[in-house]
Amino acid sequence: MSGAHGVQRVAVVGTGVIGASWTAYFLAQGLDVNATDPSPGAEERLRQAVAQHWPTLERFGLAAGASVDRLRFHDSLEDAVSVADFVQENGPERMDFKIELFRRMDAAAPPDAILASSSSGLAISGVQSGCAHPQRVVLGHPFNPPHLIPLVEVIGGERTSADTIERTLAFYAAIGKRPIHVKREVKGHIANRLQAALWREAFHLVEQGVASVADIDTAIAHGPGLRWAVMGPFMNLHLSGGAGGIAHVLAHLGGPIEDWWKDLGAPSMTPALQAQVSEGVAQELGARRTAELEAARDTLLLNLIRAKADTGTLD
Repeated sequence: MSGAHGVQRVAVVGTGVIGASWTAYFLAQGLDVNATDPSPGAEERLRQAVAQHWPTLERFGLAAGASVDRLRFHDSLEDAVSVADFVQENGPERMDFKIELFRRMDAAAPPDAILASSSSGLAISGVQSGCAHPQRVVLGHPFNPPHLIPLVEVIGGERTSADTIERTLAFYAAIGKRPIHVKREVKGHIANRLQAALWREAFHLVEQGVASVADIDTAIAHGPGLRWAVMGPFMNLHLSGGAGGIAHVLAHLGGPIEDWWKDLGAPSMTPALQAQVSEGVAQELGARRTAELEAARDTLLLNLIRAKADTGTLD
């Protein structure tokens, strides 16, 4: 490998929404990118997506040598990974597909290359099961969209080496990500499980007629969501305890919190509930276009991420 963090060329396998976002980010970090995707028209769509993301990445600040000209598209999976230092895979969420895909990548990639999957839910122990060198297979799950959101969840499988975990964490950190090491495999990893817990109660409150879809969105976006964007749940609890910190909060609110837990709902994703929530979102959206909301969201995210970095205090 080459480069200060041991990686100079990344292979991006699968260039849909996540893969295209990763591609733009890697290019912005001054890396060479070999991309591959078997879908018809994939190269054209990828280059369009990179061009769309590039102005935002320029506002973040490009690394030395960053250029869209460092992107190479390959029709052959084996050609794309054959000279890569690091592989970021973004294929369909099917275990049988992943096993065969990683078997092929493992056979073609250089012996010291790391093979990382962006999978949002599959266990890496299964993904690596067909590889001759499973010790170099790891999960590197981004939070969408990867070209904006810093979080990456790094998880090893049963046969992933400690060295691979360390090198993967170091690589993501060196290119500006905020990687965390998930110490054992669980469905949905960490961030998606935390989201799922909130979604479950949000759907339950709609189903029970407690609040509208719009009011639940308001409750989060203009309430705790503002604090969650600054720091996580435990640090927020700590600050709410004043001088006594989190110990004081838990001593006084531990009982009520546990009582709330017992009252939380467990809705089923019935067609009726899906229709109810979809109708609520349509009413909340009104005449606004999704593209407008995405652009406004991304601008705010960019400003927030830069502001947090500038404080030097908030993690």
